[in-house]
Formats: sequence, C-alpha cells, structure tokens
Amino acid sequence: MSLGERLLELRKSKHLSQEEVADKLNVTRQTVSKWETDQTTPDFNKIVPLCELYDITANELLTGEKEVSEYDYSEELKNLEKEDYILTHRAKGIGIAIFLYCIAVVFLIVSIPVFKLNPIIATGVFLIICAIATVFIVYTCIVYKKKKEEKEEDKLLKQVDNILSAVTLVIYFLVSFKTMAWHITWIIWIVYGLIYEIIKLIFMLRGDKNEE
Repeated sequence: MSLGERLLELRKSKHLSQEEVADKLNVTRQTVSKWETDQTTPDFNKIVPLCELYDITANELLTGEKEVSEYDYSEELKNLEKEDYILTHRAKGIGIAIFLYCIAVVFLIVSIPVFKLNPIIATGVFLIICAIATVFIVYTCIVYKKKKEEKEEDKLLKQVDNILSAVTLVIYFLVSFKTMAWHITWIIWIVYGLIYEIIKLIFMLRGDKNEE
C-alpha cells in the first residue's frame, strides 16, 4: 500500500473530508488530494500533524507497519479490576450466607426453650433460613466464579476440608450415640458447613493478596 493510499484510508477511518483535513493542517484541499493520489508527498513539517490527526506513529504512517506494545497494561488493569469485582461480590455473598447460618442456629437453639415455639414450626423456619443461605452460596459461586488453575492453596484447602469433615463425622457419631439426640445432633453438620465456608473465605482472601 502506497503512502497516498494509507492517507486516504486513514482519513476515511476518521470520517473526515479532504476539506476538514486541509483546514486542520493549514493546507489546501488540492494538496490533500495530491497526497492521497500519490502526486506529491507531505512536507516534513506535516508528518507530525498528520500523525496526531490520525492518532498513529510516524513509522506506521510511512511504512504501514503497526508498532506492537511489548505488554498491554490496559488489559492487565481490566483483568485486575474484574478479579477485584469478583472477589468483592463473592466475599459479600459468602458473608451473608454465614450470617444467615448463624441466625438459623441461634433461632433453633432459643426458639423452643425460650419462646416456647412449636418444634415443627421452629425446625421449618430453621430449614428455610438455611435454604436461603445455601442459595446465596450457590448463586455467588456460580455467578462470581473465578477461573484459575489449581494452586497450592487449593490443594491445601482440600486437605483441610478432608480433615475437618472426618473430625466432624467422629464428633457427630460420638455426640449422637452418647446423647441419643439424633434429631438434634445433625446441626453439627451445619456448624461444619459454616466453619468450612469461613476457612474457604480466608484462603480466598489470602490467595488474592499473595497474587497482588
């Protein structure tokens, strides 16, 4: 592609007329026309104004070769902003869910002995609150899912979960067999879920802090 053809293409990409280009560069329309038809070439003192007008480098204007930046910092900034957005909303969602689980457990503990609420109604309200909290967690994890490769923190979190679940299982059976209150001891698993979400949130925050 010749210099004239590049000038013509650049002018059209900016949606400018020859008169508008001529006015901005303090030349005549005929001069712009001659540049674009390769009858003449721009004077040296018009190269910089042309580059500023078309938002290109002198090398790109004269050779047609685009200069590629070694690193696109704007793209990295967008990715960091996106990750921060995901982290913030995941933390909010999990935080709300943990709060609801706490409310549910406290409600179940005090509703029957303190407020003399019917056990069936109390259990129903408890399950509804737990269901809402679970919806918050599921929704947060699906909508604000962060794509990344499995790291050492993820492996460590899995190991912690395995240990925590095993300990919870042992405690559940010990307490259940000792008290024979099987209708209540299943709350231990709610506590397990609550502790696991707190640990997961801590790992998530620590991992993102290390990445920074």
